[in-house]
Amino acid sequence: MATLQKITPYLWFDGNAEEAEEFYTSAFPNSCVRKVAHWGEDGPGPAGTVMSIAFELSGQPFFALNGGPHYKFSPAVSLFVSCESQAEVDDLWEKLLSGGGRPTACGWLEDRYGLSWQVIPAAMLDLMSGPDPMASGRVTRAVMRMQKIDLAALRRAYAA
Repeated sequence: MATLQKITPYLWFDGNAEEAEEFYTSAFPNSCVRKVAHWGEDGPGPAGTVMSIAFELSGQPFFALNGGPHYKFSPAVSLFVSCESQAEVDDLWEKLLSGGGRPTACGWLEDRYGLSWQVIPAAMLDLMSGPDPMASGRVTRAVMRMQKIDLAALRRAYAA
């Protein structure tokens, strides 16, 4: 039997990986730091400063590197969070926007580090792919007008 490979998002930061990890682990339950590595005397970063951090967000492994100013995040890659309730959407939305994040559209936001997130109620995907194409179309149109997703509004659009 083949071994299942784990896929771990690898995030590049410009000197603030530890700050970002602390921000993310405070936003998600069941999160923790697994390992921290520091730059040595011969590294490109100042000796003793954080080079990389292995951490988990709700059990999902992540890796953060203080790689310098060479690369920036882009909305071309986002982290998709499936939420069980509107309360979970609301809570996570506010946490990820805190300290300088900005909402974009259709459930997407950009956090203070420039990382894009999709904070989506799981039921939204069911409504958008339901058996009634007219109802699903109304839901899709409603999503296109939203920043943070309002599940009750989507259910009303489906039922209209």
